[in-house]
Amino acid sequence: MIKPILYKLLKGSKGLDVFKIARKGASKKIGQAPGTLTYIGEKKVEGVTISVIDYETSNCIEKQIMEVEDCFPFKDTQTVTWINVNGLHETELIGKIGAHFGLHPLVLEDIVHTGQRPKMEDFESYIFVVLKMMYYSESNQELKIKQVSFILGSNFVISFQEDVGDVFNPVRERIRKARGRIRKQGADYLLYALIDAVVDGYFVILENIGDKAEALEELLMKDPPPETLRAIYNLRGETIFLRKSVWPLRDVINDLESGDPALITEPVTIYFRDIYDHTIQVIDTIETCRDLVSGMHDMYMSAVSNKMNEVMKVLTIIATIFIPLTFIAGIYGMNFEVMPELRWRWSYPVLWSVLIIVGGAMVVYFKKKKWF
Repeated sequence: MIKPILYKLLKGSKGLDVFKIARKGASKKIGQAPGTLTYIGEKKVEGVTISVIDYETSNCIEKQIMEVEDCFPFKDTQTVTWINVNGLHETELIGKIGAHFGLHPLVLEDIVHTGQRPKMEDFESYIFVVLKMMYYSESNQELKIKQVSFILGSNFVISFQEDVGDVFNPVRERIRKARGRIRKQGADYLLYALIDAVVDGYFVILENIGDKAEALEELLMKDPPPETLRAIYNLRGETIFLRKSVWPLRDVINDLESGDPALITEPVTIYFRDIYDHTIQVIDTIETCRDLVSGMHDMYMSAVSNKMNEVMKVLTIIATIFIPLTFIAGIYGMNFEVMPELRWRWSYPVLWSVLIIVGGAMVVYFKKKKWF
């Protein structure tokens, strides 16, 4: 029976199926023209939903969009607008948004291809940012991993997500309640707030990985069951995927902070510098976790090897004790006619006495040598 802590460790890496999805879906693009919108990923929602938050210093409007055309007027306004799209499988709808907001076909192709690595591209009139968002679902604490893409315009931010559920609720609350400076800043500050929420989510993942590592270390110091190795590999997979997601993000944030894009104002660059510092901190922690998990594998193999050595030592001691006893029994088991001891009345009890004395003497000797 699997221990409760191992059950939690073994169920935590289902989100890493993103590797399989990206690998299987890549074949769909073979032979297609550049910019062809082909959704590569798992269909996670039935229909695409679009929400809009339009705000300024003194006013905030939040609503759900029923028709994609209803979000088009927000392209040219004096307010700041956040358009959030949940669901990427309806490529025709994504194409309509891209056509109205002037997005390059290759950008739209990257949006619907969920196997992208984090990157930033500056198109002068807008900035395209794609990264990986990770969080634990509230229902079953399963690790969720999905791609999120951002389009930063002069007065709007468009976010594209694979399904409903994200780490942006604190940002939404800050906009609704006018907390902090978000309602006083422009769209570039909104992009900062959204990326910052994603990076903060990495710290939660790292904290969870740290808790799992501590639990595994405790198991390894005792008597690790066979399922421990699988738990170590699951933890290793989470660490590797987190590393693959964060390392490129360092360059993305660096380009936003020091690459002098026209849409990022000077007062906001210092906030991106803060995200850069957080990203470096995440990377350092990931490297530490990576070394720790690698060490756990060695610890598990050492524990298994030591356990096997203990078993072999016990078997060797037992075999060694019985070697002289078997020798004596073999001599008196021979069918020779002339063996004086065979016709002696006390042969049987004497033989048992010799066997017990020899076996006991060997046990005492092994104990003095501290072999067991």
